[in-house]
Amino acid sequence: MNAQSLAHRGYSQNARTTRTPRGTEYELFARITHRIKASAEAGPKSYPKLVEALSDNQRLWTTLAVDVADKDNELPQELRAQIFYLAEFVQQHTGKVLARKARLAPLLEINAAILRGLGGRRTKP
Repeated sequence: MNAQSLAHRGYSQNARTTRTPRGTEYELFARITHRIKASAEAGPKSYPKLVEALSDNQRLWTTLAVDVADKDNELPQELRAQIFYLAEFVQQHTGKVLARKARLAPLLEINAAILRGLGGRRTKP
């Protein structure tokens, strides 16, 4: 291993430890959303990978639902309710997608909207 590789590895580890909770959420959403898209675009042979990515997405949304349901959560009540509603929708819609009774697009759109919010970007009016 050369000095450049060691430096990169060392700085990468420090970058991870200084990440904000919002940055961590952004990274998780981005990674899972990318996996969902990539496996869907890869076709039927990648169906097991799609199922795995959708399962990870459900776990992420379940974690968010538990977090916003906590009475000590500091987000505004209305935002907490909206996030909880989205988590319920994601759970139900994922089941329909896996049963091949619904399209994947709404799940990707929801995750993209969350990414925009976490990244501080607003949609065009």
